[in-house]
Amino acid sequence: MYKFYFGEMRLPVTPQKMTLKTKGNNKTLTLINDGDINFLRKPGLSEISFDIVLPMLGRYSFSSDYKRPDYYLNAFEKLMTNCAPFFFKVIRVSPAGKILFDTNMKVSLEDYTITEDAADGLDVKVSVTLKQYIDYSTKIFSITETESSGASVVKQEKERDSQSAPKAKTHTVKRGDCLFNIAKKYYGNGAEYMKIYNANKDKITNPNLIYEGQVLILP
Repeated sequence: MYKFYFGEMRLPVTPQKMTLKTKGNNKTLTLINDGDINFLRKPGLSEISFDIVLPMLGRYSFSSDYKRPDYYLNAFEKLMTNCAPFFFKVIRVSPAGKILFDTNMKVSLEDYTITEDAADGLDVKVSVTLKQYIDYSTKIFSITETESSGASVVKQEKERDSQSAPKAKTHTVKRGDCLFNIAKKYYGNGAEYMKIYNANKDKITNPNLIYEGQVLILP
């Protein structure tokens, strides 16, 4: 038995298959008169892809705690717009109830595709791609010049964790919202609504049409 989790959210149906790909970053160099050599480098970030079935009527669901597809679709949108990584977990259990091994990887949700097919009835299928996320930090250096030699000295002052970097502001659309009023609330001028529209063209096709529950980035 398999259990798939996005953070603390368990997927309602176990995907039929999962692909994990790790791309190598090795580089082949051609030497003059000596043929090719392979320059070995650390591998790139792993990518995980699989299809998720979201049952419309609760069939196939793992428990009585049934949630409609829009619950999961809203969660996927927030994972992308929040610009923050999360833990992807797969728990594998043998038929005898013994835990085999787990996948527990920090990832980002790179993209997802929603498909509704008459052959699947009312169910919704979502194809997702996750990418491994590795924490990093930025370093701040100061450069001073010595009086005696005139040479420059570089000194590392501090290191800032990536988690402390400023995050993009977002606004969750509520009933009765429009881009003009949102711009007026955050910028003090409703005429600035095109700034919000231009930053969210991936989810807004018409600046006059926004929907409750959408998470908009505020540039």
